[in-house]
Amino acid sequence: MKELEKLRKEIDRTDLEILRLLNERAKIAIDIGKIKKEEKLTAHVPQREREIYERLMKENKGPFPNEVLRVVFREIISASLALEQPLRVAYLGPKATFTHLACMKQFGFFANYIPVGSIREVFSEVERGRADYGVVPIENSTEGVVNHTLDMFIESNLKITSEVLQEVSHHLLSLSGVTEDIKCIYSHPHAIAQCSTWVHNNLSQVPIVEVSSTARAAEMCMDDPSGAAIASELAAQLYGLKIVKNHIEDYTNNYTRFLVIAKNNVQKSGRDKTSVMFSIKDRVGALYNVLKTFTENDINLTKIESRPSRKKAWDYVFFVDLVGHIEDEKVKKALGKLEPQCLFLKVLGSYPIGE
Repeated sequence: MKELEKLRKEIDRTDLEILRLLNERAKIAIDIGKIKKEEKLTAHVPQREREIYERLMKENKGPFPNEVLRVVFREIISASLALEQPLRVAYLGPKATFTHLACMKQFGFFANYIPVGSIREVFSEVERGRADYGVVPIENSTEGVVNHTLDMFIESNLKITSEVLQEVSHHLLSLSGVTEDIKCIYSHPHAIAQCSTWVHNNLSQVPIVEVSSTARAAEMCMDDPSGAAIASELAAQLYGLKIVKNHIEDYTNNYTRFLVIAKNNVQKSGRDKTSVMFSIKDRVGALYNVLKTFTENDINLTKIESRPSRKKAWDYVFFVDLVGHIEDEKVKKALGKLEPQCLFLKVLGSYPIGE
């Protein structure tokens, strides 16, 4: 017991030292914020934030795990930025959706989150300067691409500054947390589809009601003791619900990729991806020649999608993700050779590859 008390006192002493250093860091952050304001510099520099994470994880000797270290410092940086100038982040709401979770994964707890009702509104909030960043879904590993997000890039000049890979994990939630109390299940159609096997095997007689979002489903259960929601763990926390059953999704390896959009480009990180869109002339071998341009310049394409241009029937716009940064010589060379082959070519952004 004496040894235990001694170790607990060491923990207390260490905690106080951490607290002192956190406040010291916060004071420095406030001073940096003042300088940025005086010199009219951008408050948030994503590359600087990434450098902090990478340096700390490289220097970390353990036993504190790197993945947790990143989460801890994400919140420290988020709180520090809030002292300088709170980041405003628009996202497809409401709160407690997986888009909200992706926002918090990228920007931490202390950003000023602005839920809006559509992907178009996310773009609009950033374009009008009412938000510094926007977060939109682009694709799901099981359900494919989000076409409306692709369509918005056709008409918007906003840039992609980063990507966030968010695991989609569904839970069954209710007020009581008791399976026998459930007389109705609420959720978004996608979440219902992703959990169809578990629901069929365990609650096949319970009616299912489709609603606008998983968060809306959780909200409805606050006033319905007989209702259950298929939603996120964050929804349980925000709406005061209990988890009836964890991880009821049919496929465990289910991720949604989100894009962070802003007005400005970001610097090279050394491990980047570039997204471009283009329309090509309607002739034999046109798409083949475009793809050959990338091959000849040793550029790996990780994704290609097409969408109707909406200008005339059977006219398409192609979206491509490639490994590399727009400042890389081989990427510049490839795009330079590509441009004469296109009716138009637009670089949507170069940004760090998501983890």
